[in-house]
Amino acid sequence: MAENKILNPRWTNIVERLGLTMADKNFTRQVLQIVSSIPTGKLMTYSSVAKKAGSPRAYRAVGNILNRNYREQEWQLPVIRGQIIPCHRVIRADGQIGNYAKGIKAKEELLEKEGHVVDNHEIKLINLV
Repeated sequence: MAENKILNPRWTNIVERLGLTMADKNFTRQVLQIVSSIPTGKLMTYSSVAKKAGSPRAYRAVGNILNRNYREQEWQLPVIRGQIIPCHRVIRADGQIGNYAKGIKAKEELLEKEGHVVDNHEIKLINLV
């Protein structure tokens, strides 16, 4: 089962339990790397992350991957190489902030701290990467 080994050996057990294929792991790695490169004060949409990762119609998969980024449960994805993935910087294409593992209020607060104006769960004056 050597094919299931990726960056971190802890992933092997997680990958087996979630039933991920090699393509799923590569897509997940790409999504996390793309999102980790979003600078403070900038945003990307779920669909633009999916497109940049090579699967333009996989925007829901991007949301699911990012939802597992927050490590409160054993099954959730580990932080890559000690780097926190700023998944709060990914929003919906319609300007709505979307969901967040720690709750919508926490996502709004993080976005506001980074200079975004949030009104009724929607970003005003979107500053996309």
